[in-house]
Amino acid sequence: MNESAALNESGVGSPQSSWLEAEAFDANRTLALSSAALKFHVNPWDIMLCLSGTVIACENAIVVAIIFYTPTLRNPMFILIGSLATADLLAGMGLILNFAFQYLVSSETISLITVGFLVASFTASISSLLAITVDRYLSLYNALTYFSEKTLHYVHLMLVGTWGASLGLGLLPILGWNCLEDASTCSIVRPLNRTNLTVLATSFFIIFALMLSLYFKICKIVCHHAHQIALQQHFFTTSHYMATKKGVSTLAIILGTFGASWLPFAIYCLVGERKYPSVYTYATLLPATYNSMINPIIYAYRNTEIQRSIYMLFCGCFQTKGSYRSRSPSEV
Repeated sequence: MNESAALNESGVGSPQSSWLEAEAFDANRTLALSSAALKFHVNPWDIMLCLSGTVIACENAIVVAIIFYTPTLRNPMFILIGSLATADLLAGMGLILNFAFQYLVSSETISLITVGFLVASFTASISSLLAITVDRYLSLYNALTYFSEKTLHYVHLMLVGTWGASLGLGLLPILGWNCLEDASTCSIVRPLNRTNLTVLATSFFIIFALMLSLYFKICKIVCHHAHQIALQQHFFTTSHYMATKKGVSTLAIILGTFGASWLPFAIYCLVGERKYPSVYTYATLLPATYNSMINPIIYAYRNTEIQRSIYMLFCGCFQTKGSYRSRSPSEV
């Protein structure tokens, strides 16, 4: 680990060095590095990122397949969940490809493409979470008109904005916003320069603030609905209290999980320096990838409609009874 930190500070790395570390060669250490390369040393942090990407890809591939092949899962909520699962699937594949390319093919061009792909994927994942939050707010605020064509139009606009912005941010390193020509401008995530990483971190804080505001409004609406029900029935039963408490707790878990996963890395992107040991970057980046691992559990696998589709896919013997109507996010 000390050797990795020293290489990171001096800008020296091996042909298989990570995209989080400098890759410039020191002529005086060519023989030593060649000897080390023969041992094919693999950074344990890179292995953990690759394993994380594998789990993420497998989890979200199932969700994407379920939503794509189930005709009943076509309402706005499941379209946005599908967008989130697709983004996380691409992020998982990006982590796997990054590991493969970094130890098999040493190329600055491939490094730029891989990092751009990861930036676009994770940005789409975070933006999809914001879109889901907006959808949940609309389903409560405009409950009577939620299933109208107007809502579907809003969802399509959010999808276009989400993926358009994500693709734009992902293309920035490839189009020249990188530090390959000037190593002094490199950030903690090479080959992104500090300006690029600051834009990404600032975008995250804006999205997080919007989600926090929307979930606060959702909590107010949920509590207001519970109070209205209590007034209509002339008393506030224990079941009403427990349902309201469970709803607020679920929202807190969703927001808390998202913040705990991404906040450390976003903060370190703003305060970290290129000369800092790369272990700090790995230690904050790895939990951020866990958010894409947790997303399908929170937004997909806990949903009864998706559970029903999974049973039908893997068992083929699950029979639905009676009529079925897909529920709105407010009912879920």
